[in-house]
Amino acid sequence: MSFGTSHSVESSSSYSPQPCRQFTLSEIELATQNFDESLVIGRGGFGKVYRGTITYGETYLDAAIKRLESGSTQGAVEFWAEIEMLSNLRHSHLVSLIGYCNDGQEMILVYEHMPNGTLADGIHKRRAPLTWVRRLKICIGAARSLDYLHTGTDIKHGVIHRDVKSTNILLDDNWAAKVSDFGLSKIGPTNQPSTYVNTLVRGTFGYMDPDYFQTGRLTRKSDVYAFGVVLFEVLCGKQAVDRSID
Repeated sequence: MSFGTSHSVESSSSYSPQPCRQFTLSEIELATQNFDESLVIGRGGFGKVYRGTITYGETYLDAAIKRLESGSTQGAVEFWAEIEMLSNLRHSHLVSLIGYCNDGQEMILVYEHMPNGTLADGIHKRRAPLTWVRRLKICIGAARSLDYLHTGTDIKHGVIHRDVKSTNILLDDNWAAKVSDFGLSKIGPTNQPSTYVNTLVRGTFGYMDPDYFQTGRLTRKSDVYAFGVVLFEVLCGKQAVDRSID
């Protein structure tokens, strides 16, 4: 499997990430102090996310290190899909994949650390909520990243994210949006007679396009629908799914 950047497209900013590299398990253990629970900054379907310092050449990088749990519902397919996608995509509003570790049962992804958490945190968890100007800029940044995925990655093919939601929009130290989590992404046709991909239905309830859910036909509009849900979430400050209702 090749992880080159032949499909990379220059974004409008001066953002220029390092190439994705493979880390040894010992390097990951050193960065996370042997997966110390005190360094856990998040949990998801993939597993725990640790904050750690990675040695990268002569520099030290503050990283978010995502470790696949043995009982995770996601696995090797999503792991390699994430590496493949983020190694070939370049945009100022996409999260940067620093590298990965694949050692026996260990599958670990290493990203740039996002100090301001997720858009979901900013809407639902912060004592001081995001200002309207900041919310607008975050939404514009996320929209630009989706436009890049759908139309700017290659002449013949675009990328359908398939899991757009507020927890997958990360916020850097300047509160800029960084779309993340490409484990479910699919290559979709653009400028071709067939505008959809037949695939098993995957995604997150509440953000999922009903037409895709019913037919299994995945299109770029499925991402647009999910982003619309995010916009409603940003506007009204409520969760996409109200779990208090039976």
